[in-house]
Amino acid sequence: MQTQTYDVIVIGGGPAGARAAERLAWSGKKTLLVDKEGRTKPCGGAIPSNAMAQFAIAPEQIKARVRGARMTGPSGLQVEMEIGDVGHVGMVDRDQFDPYLRARAREAGADYRAAGFTALEHRADGLVDVTLGTSKDKEAETVTARIVIGADGANSAVRRAIFGPKARPPYVFAYHEIVRSPSADETGNFDPAQCEVIYDGEISPDFYGWVFPHGPYTSVGCGSAVKGFDLKAATKELRARFGLADAETIREEGAPLPLKPMKRWDDGRNVLLIGDAAGVVAPSSGEGIWYAMHTGDLGAEAAIKVLETGQARHLASARKRFQKAHGRVFMVLGFMQWFWYRNDKRREKFVTMCKDPDVQRLTWESYLNKKLVRRDPMAHVRVFIKDMRQLLRPAAH
Repeated sequence: MQTQTYDVIVIGGGPAGARAAERLAWSGKKTLLVDKEGRTKPCGGAIPSNAMAQFAIAPEQIKARVRGARMTGPSGLQVEMEIGDVGHVGMVDRDQFDPYLRARAREAGADYRAAGFTALEHRADGLVDVTLGTSKDKEAETVTARIVIGADGANSAVRRAIFGPKARPPYVFAYHEIVRSPSADETGNFDPAQCEVIYDGEISPDFYGWVFPHGPYTSVGCGSAVKGFDLKAATKELRARFGLADAETIREEGAPLPLKPMKRWDDGRNVLLIGDAAGVVAPSSGEGIWYAMHTGDLGAEAAIKVLETGQARHLASARKRFQKAHGRVFMVLGFMQWFWYRNDKRREKFVTMCKDPDVQRLTWESYLNKKLVRRDPMAHVRVFIKDMRQLLRPAAH
């Protein structure tokens, strides 16, 4: 069978891959988007309001607009964190959002295959042969490209193909259940307009649990890197706490959630990683949709530069640009997770700190704007002093 040749083949049709394929097709590059389909990533579904305009997300994809979050500590201490007038958090349902993004890529001109990635092979002429596994009754298909972008998730097969099985970022394992949201007259402890974030060792010994409303549906779940921790039992407890024990379960999903960008995203030749495959999920918060779509843009722009110049070194610009813009934020969030999430005594102090107005404002502005806020430097000083007071107090180890 004659092999088709593309400028770029994108493996993985989640937010990172679909966005990259859309941008590439917009630019006139012959693009193939490949997605295995049939599986939805466990995800709370939160995206900042700025992403809706930045990525031109259709309003109907936003199932709920959340104006704040409630943090709950191990003792039951609860702290309300209102966003105020700086924006809001939009909630999407990934089983609808991801197909929507893939459809946008196709509308922009990208070809599409519902298939899985099997292997890649570098050719002597500088091209890459990519083997795709399709349905059982069809033979494997080989397609060729000048560049391959791996956006196939935390367990990326493209990453293993270029860097080996041991090259992977640290991660927590995330599990959630999508349930039908209760009606207005039976909400109990559930608030359909508020995200719940639970810092409690019973729910997660090293991460957190969540209850995120998506309009008619709600994501209830938790994450942990501790082997043997029963995420399903913890999720069952969360459902009970928020009056969702008897809610209809729509689906159950679990997957690893990377928490640190890989040191290399490209092979120096013609393969580049983006999104979860590159480890781009924010530590501490686990936020990934905005960062995934952002790396889709960066990856597409790097690939276009390589195609225009013939110089593979431009692939590295995707990671360099990401680290320049977000490396400091990821470092701060990584430290927060390492220090504050390690036991219940520290988790309780962390939730207590969230009462502070400076902490709340800087948290929301940084989340919505995707950078460390510089507008009020004294607020950072105040938060630093308060953090140091907490750090210097005795804490269990």
